[in-house]
Amino acid sequence: MSACDSPSDVTLSPGLPRAADGAPVFAEPWQAQAFAMTVRLHEQGLFTWGEWAEALSREVHRPARAEDGSDYFDCWVAALSALVAEKRLAGAEEQAALSERWARAAEATPHGSPIRLENAGA
Repeated sequence: MSACDSPSDVTLSPGLPRAADGAPVFAEPWQAQAFAMTVRLHEQGLFTWGEWAEALSREVHRPARAEDGSDYFDCWVAALSALVAEKRLAGAEEQAALSERWARAAEATPHGSPIRLENAGA
């Protein structure tokens, strides 16, 4: 069994939208990417399952969150960003700068082509 065949503890996250067969469901590509980044960082040992669960729980239970769960992946990204900063893997300023670079790269990328940071310009 390869690492790709082994389910990560992150796939057991409560509230994760699922298909009828139990597989995670993503409405947008960015949601799948956020999920994959979280799984990868967890598998690399940068945070424990318990730390991830606490970070996600904090975000999901904030008072301003949507009652219908439609902002679940917004919570996911906020939790991941907070955990990355807490673990000093990247600070809030560094994350914001990278996010801005990705946004510029996405705007400069033709539809259907992969987004590459080098497309962001200087």
